[in-house]
Amino acid sequence: MNQEKYAIVDIGSNTMRLVIYLREKSGRLKEIENVKVVARLRNYLSDEGVLMDEGMSILINTLLSFKEVTNHHKLDEVKCVATATIRQAKNQQTVLEKVKAETDFVIRILSEYEEAYFGYLAVVNTTPFDHGITIDIGGGSTELTYFSNRKLISYHSFPFGALSLKKQFIKGDVPTPDELKKLRAFIYEQFQTLDWVNNRKLPIIGIGGSARNMVQIHQERIGYPIAGVHQYLMNNEDINEINQYLQSLTFSELQRVEGLSKDRADIIIPAVEVFHCLVEVVNTNKFALSKKGLRDGVFFEELTKEFGISIFPNVIEESFYELATDYSINLNHVFHVTTNALMITTLLGKAELASFNKEDELLLKRGAFVYDLGSYIDSESSSQHTFYLLANRTIDGLLHRDRIIIALIASYTSKTNFKRYVSSYSDWFTKDELAKYRMLGAILKFAYSLNATKRNIIRTLDLKLEQGKLVFDVTCNRDWKPEQYQVEKQKKHLEKVLKRSISINFVEE
Repeated sequence: MNQEKYAIVDIGSNTMRLVIYLREKSGRLKEIENVKVVARLRNYLSDEGVLMDEGMSILINTLLSFKEVTNHHKLDEVKCVATATIRQAKNQQTVLEKVKAETDFVIRILSEYEEAYFGYLAVVNTTPFDHGITIDIGGGSTELTYFSNRKLISYHSFPFGALSLKKQFIKGDVPTPDELKKLRAFIYEQFQTLDWVNNRKLPIIGIGGSARNMVQIHQERIGYPIAGVHQYLMNNEDINEINQYLQSLTFSELQRVEGLSKDRADIIIPAVEVFHCLVEVVNTNKFALSKKGLRDGVFFEELTKEFGISIFPNVIEESFYELATDYSINLNHVFHVTTNALMITTLLGKAELASFNKEDELLLKRGAFVYDLGSYIDSESSSQHTFYLLANRTIDGLLHRDRIIIALIASYTSKTNFKRYVSSYSDWFTKDELAKYRMLGAILKFAYSLNATKRNIIRTLDLKLEQGKLVFDVTCNRDWKPEQYQVEKQKKHLEKVLKRSISINFVEE
């Protein structure tokens, strides 16, 4: 597939962004430019609902600067979408005509439904949640959706956002206790008008800059050990702690908070209050961030038109397909390593040497898919690269904890390396869980050795116990000396986790 560039201009009430994506050979859209301007157009919407001349001037000048960037990338077609402020402007037709005449951009004003729908679409195509409530706080509106079995059930757009809440309830740079009390009462009252939100007990998925900043602040405060905010999880206590922390600071201190964009210092408190109130109303303890939002949803709709669907059947499978393409994974080799690994787990289970459930088998399959991925970079330090790549690359559909589990299994070379890799995450897992992941890694390494030359020569595996020793009978259809050498070299890792000696008999089919 030829690489292509796509661009979108997002005219929000608080910020305007130009984002340019490169479509990679896997079909994945990789962000290569992200130009942000804090235009705060909402502040130029008069009490009569008219976008004032100063706001119009900021809008056009910002679009002209974006035009310079799109011209540099030789982009003839640029999507341009606008949300609440332009949607609510009484003089929107004048705005559209003036923008077209002076910048050549054609603005598509998104309806309340479209704004909510595109956020929902991004969430169900890039996160593991089948059921949930999304929230996207902009500067001038807040969109909520409720989805079940990945289908959109309900949506609502509230005519308030972080900027308008600040303007309505907070006179200074930071709120007074009385202002906070009135703000909270208003937000609670608004959310409780939606019967599909009250006591729903579903995960909440936050979209947009305010949610992202809240997550970044939390990550900085706890010293989060891996990169990335997409699919990051917080609970009610985490959000409450961040809320209390931010409200304890002066405005000058807020502007210096790690993880918080300086331009959001005056609107982050009302935004976090919205998240906190929604968590309380929904009665949930799970808040996740989706870094993918409205802009991504617009492209999901566009790029999937040819297939007649807008929702991917399986998010994780799509992500692993992208990994296979990006890192030239040999899928035939993966299939045979996976088959060998599953045969080994079955044999160990029958011999009552270990027990494996469906979840373990799934982890093994995923680990096999990306086992030794780091050899794409350097074969000598493949294990380290494998762990780092998988731990720090966003994998849509995998929460951060699950990503670390796959990274531990797929990078397994020895107990020493395993302990080194897991050292930053030891409080994420129980001792029994770590023992299981180590065993799965050792099984995978053993299975990988059985297909060392990628000739797929293994036909059957059998296992018997002889005087306390494990004996694997391996039937092959071709010369097995290279595989025999590798498996004899690597079997010690499986011996250590099983606490048994292993002998391997290779026989001709």
